[in-house]
Amino acid sequence: MNKFLALIFLSFFAVTVAGCNTVHGAGEDVEDAGEAVQDAAD
Repeated sequence: MNKFLALIFLSFFAVTVAGCNTVHGAGEDVEDAGEAVQDAAD
């Protein structure tokens, strides 16, 4: 039972870390797009 709980915890941790990296990358993409629009407006 302890191995099963450890596996669940590690799986949840891995998904959380991967999700954070994905959101961080998407935020950078949106920021770059915003800067490009701002530069085009100038």
